[in-house]
Amino acid sequence: MYNMIWWKRLDERRTELGWSGKELARQSGIPYANINKYLNGEIEQPRGDVIDRLAKTVKKSSLWLKEGIDQEDIEISLAPGRLVPVAIAGSVEAGTFREVDDLDQSEPQYLSLPSDDRFPHARLMAFNVSGDSMNDLRPRPILPGDRVVCVSYEDIANEAALRDGMVVVVERTRDGGHTREWSIKQVEIYADRTEFHPRSTNPRHKPIVIERDMEADAGTSVQILGLVRRITNDLPF
Repeated sequence: MYNMIWWKRLDERRTELGWSGKELARQSGIPYANINKYLNGEIEQPRGDVIDRLAKTVKKSSLWLKEGIDQEDIEISLAPGRLVPVAIAGSVEAGTFREVDDLDQSEPQYLSLPSDDRFPHARLMAFNVSGDSMNDLRPRPILPGDRVVCVSYEDIANEAALRDGMVVVVERTRDGGHTREWSIKQVEIYADRTEFHPRSTNPRHKPIVIERDMEADAGTSVQILGLVRRITNDLPF
């Protein structure tokens, strides 16, 4: 289910719960006509808080519904230094849009890493770094071959409001959700917009500029997946 399109994941979860489409509509408060379109893939990129509402209704996280990343069934001790399983969600590479393969149901790889002391209740995820879009980040660049470890921004948004200087993993989707780009950016906040900047010596990398409604442009949506908290790099042996 990891790279399955979200509405197929929703339909499987609905079946697990033993619900009809009408029951899902009743539980979520979303009109049945819309639910039916979602389950048939007729509306591939819902606007507003629809994904969040549906995820909450089926007792899953929004990240699970969108990406299939689910660590809710893993018992995580909050003891300092305790190692926890962390899913490698995929690769981040600015400027590279990849197709979301709804036939790929391979399981993600996991790392064993310490829980995050600052956000012990937040889920962790890891991304492999490709490309040079953050090779000039200060005080420490993020280089190809690195791996970034993040806390799920969905889990910490209420206690860690977006602010200048945060380094985040950003998802851009287009083509009705069929293609997506995952990239690392540094946040700059302005009165009328939020900008997600590469920090690179390569001039081809450009910032993502988002007006207040978090819509980048027609047909493209932007979301923060994770707050980068750690950078690792394994040396070859």
